[in-house]
Amino acid sequence: MKGYKIIEMKTDSDIRSVFPVMQELRPHLSEQSYVELVQEAVSVDRYHLYGLWNDGVLVAAAGFKPMTTLYYGRFVWVCDLVTTAGARSSGWGSILLQFIEGWAERNGFTSIALSSGLTRQRAHKFYEKHMQYDKVSAVFRKQLDT
Repeated sequence: MKGYKIIEMKTDSDIRSVFPVMQELRPHLSEQSYVELVQEAVSVDRYHLYGLWNDGVLVAAAGFKPMTTLYYGRFVWVCDLVTTAGARSSGWGSILLQFIEGWAERNGFTSIALSSGLTRQRAHKFYEKHMQYDKVSAVFRKQLDT
């Protein structure tokens, strides 16, 4: 695959440019709330947002953050990984996830972890069969009334 670039999205304009793709994964977010959350995650959690551009067209995006826990040690948590509906199954997700793996290795992290919704069977197959990720846990969540 030639003609693609993976670019870190740092400015407000960069972040906004990724919103149409990210909205496919996070449809509950408005553009304004998305920008605010990305800005907060960058400043508080060391979140990194990247876009994958193929011949000038954004086809995939990923957000991740380095973390340290007693369970995994030093690792990278993939918060968001999405390929546009029209570009799925074209290899872009693999390229972007391999980019994150390389980033993690270059920065001294020992593993990658992510969560995927229970109903996303195609994504699970992609992670397990194509990318050789192991299913190691279930994620539990409780929504608090605030």
